[in-house]
Amino acid sequence: MNHNNIELARNLRKNMTPQERKLWSLLRNKQFHNLSFRRQYPIGDYIVDFICWELNFVIEIDGGQHNEPKNIEYDKERTEFLNRQGLKVIRIWNNDIDNNIESVFEELSNFINSIK
Repeated sequence: MNHNNIELARNLRKNMTPQERKLWSLLRNKQFHNLSFRRQYPIGDYIVDFICWELNFVIEIDGGQHNEPKNIEYDKERTEFLNRQGLKVIRIWNNDIDNNIESVFEELSNFINSIK
């Protein structure tokens, strides 16, 4: 495990984005589908936003910078790495969390039901 990522993950937990904070407030304490989530969790050289070990999936929250070509490629490589670790990945846009949290929950519920 990358020990620098452990410290970085701790720092990211202390300084979550507003969207991460909003989603975390609804995922924590088994409030969503009675599943347990961890936040800002290091896996290999990466730190994922949220992970559910019970169903082996990751939730990544993306801002507009993820539409830039270099970030699209980075995200693709990151997702492929996570998939090789046996993890499924769902990506959610900041904008959706800000403006349509109900659809985010519906999307997450559908995703969870599809992998159970």
